[in-house]
Formats: sequence, C-alpha cells, structure tokens
Amino acid sequence: MTESSAARPGDAAATSDVDVATAAAQAGAEVVRTLYGQELGRIDKGAGDFATAADVAAEKAILDVLRAARPADAVLGEEGGQQGAGAADGVRQWLVDPLCGTLNYAVGTLLVAVNVALRGGAAAVADPFGGEVFRTDGERAWVRRAGADDVPLTPTAATGLIDVNLDPPFPGAPGFRAVELLAHPEFGRHFRPRVGSTTLALAWVAAGKRAAYVTDGGDLSGSVHFAAGIALCRAAGCVVTGIDGSPVGEGPGRGDGLVAAADEETHGLLMSMIQGG
Repeated sequence: MTESSAARPGDAAATSDVDVATAAAQAGAEVVRTLYGQELGRIDKGAGDFATAADVAAEKAILDVLRAARPADAVLGEEGGQQGAGAADGVRQWLVDPLCGTLNYAVGTLLVAVNVALRGGAAAVADPFGGEVFRTDGERAWVRRAGADDVPLTPTAATGLIDVNLDPPFPGAPGFRAVELLAHPEFGRHFRPRVGSTTLALAWVAAGKRAAYVTDGGDLSGSVHFAAGIALCRAAGCVVTGIDGSPVGEGPGRGDGLVAAADEETHGLLMSMIQGG
C-alpha cells in the first residue's frame, strides 16, 4: 500500500484501517468547517460541559464512513455512546471524538481536533482549519496535507513549548496540580507553557510542534478524547506515560493522566518537576 494513496472507505477489502480512520476524520472535519461561524444550539451535558450541533453532525459523518468500511466493528462515540457489542466482547472498537475543543469552536477559536482511533490500532487526528491530518497505522506515523504525499512525523523538543491541560476535573489533586507544574521554578528555565484546550496538542507533540503535553485525568488509553493522540505519539517515538511515570492506564491511583514528551530528556525534566524535584 502507498501511504499517500486516497482512502476508499466503501471498499472494505481494499482499504486499510489507517485509511478508514483518515477518511472518517476528514469527513468529520469537513462538517466542522462547514458549520463554523453559524449560530449553533448547545446541548448541556452538566458541570459546564456541552456539545453543539456541529459535534453531533460531525459524529454522524464519521459513523457513516466507519459503517460503510467496517460494518462489523463497534463504535464508542462521545455524543452517541456505545454502538455494537464493544471491545469487552472481543469486537474491534472505534473511539470517536468528533470535535475536541467544543468551547474553543463555540467562541470562534480555531483550535480543535477530530479524533478517530481503532482501539489498539490505527488512528487519525484531523485539524479542520489547519488542513492537516495526522495518522498512524499503529507502528508508523505521518502527516497528510492536501495535494502532497504523507510526511513521517518527527518529534523534537526544539520549540520548548509545553501544552498543559488546565480544564477540570482534577482527579490527581492534591498529589498533582497542573498549575503547580507551571509555577515550578525549573519550568520557566526550560520551557514555555501553552494552553490550547484541545487534544490537537498531542498530534503537535508527535509532529514536533510541541515539546510535550501534560494532563490530569484517569485512564486515558481508552478515552475517545485521547486514544488517537496517544497512538500517534507512540508510533512517532515519543515517550508516553502517566503523571507518575508508569504506563498509561497502569498508575497506582494518582489519577493516571498523561505526560507525552518528544524525547527522554524532556520527559525526565517534567517528571522531576511533577514528582517534586
């Protein structure tokens, strides 16, 4: 298979999982672009969280691609929930976050992502407004831009930019608080913080646009928000652990969370600060 070949989501036998993920993410991204700037009603989820009509429509577009290409697979969508038997029953499962950064989108900020991941396999993260799709077959990772061949993702800490998620809840507190990481005296000596409030930042770590990404949270390996970005970072060769340094999803109860860094040195510096060094 040529990695820059066009995806054909309707031809399940000839289409790889990475091309299916790419086509699905692109379909969602097209909806997000089309509805941008329109007055969209909000669907309240409680605790300050909400979805918009764009979230729902983008998820439908993604599901249409997945159903056409992989009708036997199950899907876990942020808006529609579980469809099909699910991974616990031994069925392949797709994890779909149709619009990560809904609040950004609702107020006209163009930092959002469309995340599609096959649990334990291929994944794609589309930047609807940047025109990039970051994709992985589970072993290698590339970025695709319109009219160009895929380019391998190459992590680097050269920017010195660390994206930190400051959105609640904070299950790692009081053991870990992201704001305290930013206040650590060593942080400013080595890095500069950014808060994008979208998991597009994880794709940027894999692509070398960010040195690292840090977030609180529980087991994020099976999260519709994080699975695609984690898959990209791992395939690109980043260092990916929980906030206690253990493999993601295997922490001893500090909230697990995520530290995805471009290299061992950056990861080590961040872990020393998180652990109080």
